[in-house]
Amino acid sequence: MTILLLAGSPSAPSRSTRLLHHVGEKLAALGHRYTKLEVRDLPGQALVRADFNDSTIKAAIAQVAEASAVVVATPVYKAAYSGVLKAFLDLLPQFGLTDKLVLPLATGGSQSHMLALDYALRPVLSSLGPKHVLPSIYATEAQVTWSEQDGLVLDRPIVERVEEGVNQLSLSLYALQQLNPGAFADVPFSQIRCSV
Repeated sequence: MTILLLAGSPSAPSRSTRLLHHVGEKLAALGHRYTKLEVRDLPGQALVRADFNDSTIKAAIAQVAEASAVVVATPVYKAAYSGVLKAFLDLLPQFGLTDKLVLPLATGGSQSHMLALDYALRPVLSSLGPKHVLPSIYATEAQVTWSEQDGLVLDRPIVERVEEGVNQLSLSLYALQQLNPGAFADVPFSQIRCSV
């Protein structure tokens, strides 16, 4: 059972990617394995021209196909998710997220961009046929800060949303494992967490 952390920011470092990696660390603490894919690292020409023969593009699409869950992170620009993320999602097969759990994350300048997740990103993710798109996590730039001294600092409401999203994704993955026990490795009971 593998989780793909899909970073859709065109810049590095970025708040959305740092938030994504924080979520990955929380999932790892619950016993999950994850891989990372940063769309900005894909060859730009192959991405924009939808070059399905490019070996790096093929490998990135294969990473999505192999994952049981995808955590997608993006900054919000002009009330929409990033263009590089859109370019990559357009390369996935029509039902490229079939049977996968998806957790969307986004960061933006203000609360007024929060609905970009539900009105722009969620419909695209849903059209790719996932088993379930979990409730989105949105944070403003003021709620996700970084410094060399303190590292990533999240406001209390974001800490709670992240905890809730991570627990929901984790429990959903364990539930899928129970439905198809031959597909996943055993997980010790001590690693199962529940939130109320």
